[in-house]
Amino acid sequence: MSAPLRVLGIESSCDETGIALVECAPAGEPQGVPRLLAHALHSQIEMHQAYGGVVPELASRDHIRRVVPLLRETLAASGLGLEAIDVVAYTRGPGLAGALLVGAGMGCALGLALDRPVLGVHHLEGHLLSPFLSADPPEFPFVALLVSGGHTQLMRVDGVGRYELLGETIDDAAGEAFDKTAKMLGLGYPGGPALSRLAEQGDPAAHALPRPLMKTDNLDFSFAGLKTAVWTRMQRLEAEHGQPIAADGMARPRADLAASTQAAIVDVLLNKSLSALRRTGLKRLVVAGGVGANRRLREQLDEACRRRGVRVHYPELHLCTDNGAMIALAGAMRLQSGQAVAERHYAFDVRPRWDLSAL
Repeated sequence: MSAPLRVLGIESSCDETGIALVECAPAGEPQGVPRLLAHALHSQIEMHQAYGGVVPELASRDHIRRVVPLLRETLAASGLGLEAIDVVAYTRGPGLAGALLVGAGMGCALGLALDRPVLGVHHLEGHLLSPFLSADPPEFPFVALLVSGGHTQLMRVDGVGRYELLGETIDDAAGEAFDKTAKMLGLGYPGGPALSRLAEQGDPAAHALPRPLMKTDNLDFSFAGLKTAVWTRMQRLEAEHGQPIAADGMARPRADLAASTQAAIVDVLLNKSLSALRRTGLKRLVVAGGVGANRRLREQLDEACRRRGVRVHYPELHLCTDNGAMIALAGAMRLQSGQAVAERHYAFDVRPRWDLSAL
């Protein structure tokens, strides 16, 4: 049996810098799930909080500062040196152009210096495959609910690189609905997790908010109308109470509106996921991306799928947000399956917009 293949992953698409090292069997040999040897992550949340959102130029500069120390940290944790790296995988897109260029430049420079092949990886494919690093990895085929930042998609997944788009967002994605509602409520950045925490204190039935496209025959998503409805309801509450929604005296109305918003988003995601399972006849669901960490979403999906005899798989909580482990994993699984070939070609480019279904 050949020596295991070790793939280094570099993630720098937005506001997290991630480095990871995974180990897998080479192509042509009995395949198992790649094993995570070590990873390191730096989040820029604290830096961007002062601006209420990600500042692309600051994000790029911070990636430059962090990527080498994180590489050293990852190698130290794995007990391996640079010479142990067989392939360098980096996020090619989608994401912020300047941020992507940092990871792509680092990946190709490292590949050139070590005389190792490199591989550009799709960021969303990393999220899609990230549950394979969990204690309960899925098996193909499955329906995937991908809820990451500006992306909400349902896909049929028959294998690595074998993706059929079933439905996607036509305006605001679920993550954007969380973030934009949080900003309306004065919760700051990052908005989604803050809104979810506040929702725990409120009544999800306090406001009858719309569930856009939930009753349609297609599997597409639209959350722009929900955002408008929340804004209208917030204006009414402020007029009734005579103070802004962010005021201390508005704690209860603010929590109720947060809980009702979260309930509307989760209801749509749940309904569409179950519809996708019915249409495909599959009995396995994978949920990936940052919104996949939402506790209410997990509880509702677990209960609904349990009643239907459907298995649900999630990434580990610490791997729901952007990270290098998912990029290393996606690179390794593409190489294992023969869906990609790493090359000693170091003239890199990035793809800020890149359709996953085009892979």
